[in-house]
Amino acid sequence: MNASSHFDIIRSPLLTEKATDLRDHRNQLVFKVDSRANKRQVAEAIYKIFNVKAASVRIVNTPSKPKRLGKYEGRKPGYKKAIVSLKEGDTIEIFERIE
Repeated sequence: MNASSHFDIIRSPLLTEKATDLRDHRNQLVFKVDSRANKRQVAEAIYKIFNVKAASVRIVNTPSKPKRLGKYEGRKPGYKKAIVSLKEGDTIEIFERIE
């Protein structure tokens, strides 16, 4: 795989309240990933992009949800997210707090 395909696998970091708690207390990071990606591809992309080895990767498929605004109905798109556990002492700079 080339470098651009690693960025295609890792779409964006997921910054929710639960993801922040995982980062602070368990050294785990949450990313939105491509719907066709598997655990090995996610771990390799994390290593190539951030130069940090993943201790483990868990994948969760989040289903789409129905939404409604007045008389208009639609669906919020589903996505796949990866919960990446890092070894003790390893960090990724983009998730560091600015103090």
